[in-house]
Amino acid sequence: MLKRLTALAATSATAALLISPVASANNSSQAIEGARCVKAGVAFLVQNNLISAAAQQQIDYDTIDTDAGSPGLINADLPAGSFLSLGTVIRLHFTNPELFDWCN
Repeated sequence: MLKRLTALAATSATAALLISPVASANNSSQAIEGARCVKAGVAFLVQNNLISAAAQQQIDYDTIDTDAGSPGLINADLPAGSFLSLGTVIRLHFTNPELFDWCN
C-alpha cells in the first residue's frame, strides 16, 4: 500500500510539473528546481511515514510549520487546522519553494 501511495504522490508531482505555471514559463531551470523540490518533499513524507496521511489530506501542516522563534520544516505561520490537499502542497513547491526547508 505504501508503495502504491508513493507512486501516486510521484505521479501527482509529475502531473504538477506538466500543468504548473512555472513549467509553462520560458525558464525551464525553475521548472527543474520545482520538480526537485517536490521530489524532496515526497521523500520527506515517505521517510516520516506521512505519505498516506498526506494523500488522504490528514496532515495538519501547522504541526510542522515555523512558530515564532523556533525552526520548522515549513517556513510559514499556519493556523491550526491547516489540512491541505497534496495537490495544493505540490503546487506550493513550485510557486513558493522558500516555504520548505528541503527546497533550500
